[in-house]
Amino acid sequence: QVQLVESGGGLVQPGESLRLSCAASGSIFSIYLMRWYRQAPGKQRELVAAIGSSGSTNYVDSVKGRFTISRENAKSTIYLQMNSLKPEDTAVYYCNLIQGSGNYWGQGTQVTVSS
Repeated sequence: QVQLVESGGGLVQPGESLRLSCAASGSIFSIYLMRWYRQAPGKQRELVAAIGSSGSTNYVDSVKGRFTISRENAKSTIYLQMNSLKPEDTAVYYCNLIQGSGNYWGQGTQVTVSS
């Protein structure tokens, strides 16, 4: 079993930055995919960024150039550095881990961008 715990959300003004963290614990193996999703009120959950075990990354177009996903394998932790935040980035952000047939989710952390 795998547990994921997100942290780092909060209330910021447009243009500011936040760094989200997701710590994984439990039966973690070396090869796994980790992703950040977000869900705004009244909208479907969308994939924001992904990072593979090799470090390869992918981003949704709306965050390219502003968000950076990274991982620290020794700590089984991934990060999402979010710069130049916009009000439309407001959402609950979820960490997701894919390992073999397992698909695990964190509880989510709220990010609110408002002046």
